Amino acid sequence: MTAQTAPAPPAPGQLIAWEPLPPRPGVAWRYLRESALLTGRGLRTIRRVPARLSDVTLQPIVFTLLFLYVFGSAVHIPGMRYQDYLIPGMIAQTVAFGVIGSGVATATDFRAGVTDRFTSLPVTRLAVITAQLAGQMIEQLIGMVVVAGLGLALGWRPHLSPAGGAALAGIVVLGLLAFTTVGVLLGMTLGSADAVQGIGFAVVFPLAFLGGTFVPIAGMSLVPREIGDYNPLSAIVAAIRHLTQGTTTTGSWPLEHPVPAAVIYCAAITAACLPLAVRKFGKA
Repeated sequence: MTAQTAPAPPAPGQLIAWEPLPPRPGVAWRYLRESALLTGRGLRTIRRVPARLSDVTLQPIVFTLLFLYVFGSAVHIPGMRYQDYLIPGMIAQTVAFGVIGSGVATATDFRAGVTDRFTSLPVTRLAVITAQLAGQMIEQLIGMVVVAGLGLALGWRPHLSPAGGAALAGIVVLGLLAFTTVGVLLGMTLGSADAVQGIGFAVVFPLAFLGGTFVPIAGMSLVPREIGDYNPLSAIVAAIRHLTQGTTTTGSWPLEHPVPAAVIYCAAITAACLPLAVRKFGKA
């Protein structure tokens, strides 16, 4: 067995042949990998702080029971039961409340220095935003499952065809993306979870009432009716109700054509807020 000797050190001025480094992953692959890793990081915190899910589990249950048994005894919807009217509206309201959940989570990350840590790492900025959006959308989907399951238990009977189910899934995803993006931008702008909660409830809750979630828009007085006719949430509520119950709504163009109107509203909100959120994160 021959003894192995260490290679001799290079002579002064001698060039060293370095081994080539492995190729760096492409931008698209890096973006997907970093988005998946950061989304997993956000979801893993739920195990340590399970109270985070209270706003998408306990809160929808309380709202559904409260409005069903309070408004259900006083509101008469021609041609349909109040369960079939309310539950699609509650699902749409869960979409809108993504503003508060994502805004609070984003503001908490800013306040805790998590965002500063990300900006110091070679991480794609858009991947950080995507992970925040994906994590919050998953949490809101849990809330929708809770609302739908409770609604079925309370007598809600949707009528969905395969095409209608696919359209419903598309509307829900687009709505979640739009309102969650607004929440992320709001959280970055305010930087305080308390401020996001206060402003979020002050804006989203009135929009939910004016969106035909609990009572028909046609029965409102002039000013609330005009707001409800062109409220983005009104189109989402009407679209979900149309796809699950087959109802039609009269009034403004968005209410008479709720599915395309909901798509247009959601696409416009996302297109306006996502670049602002990325730019805001870059300045953090």
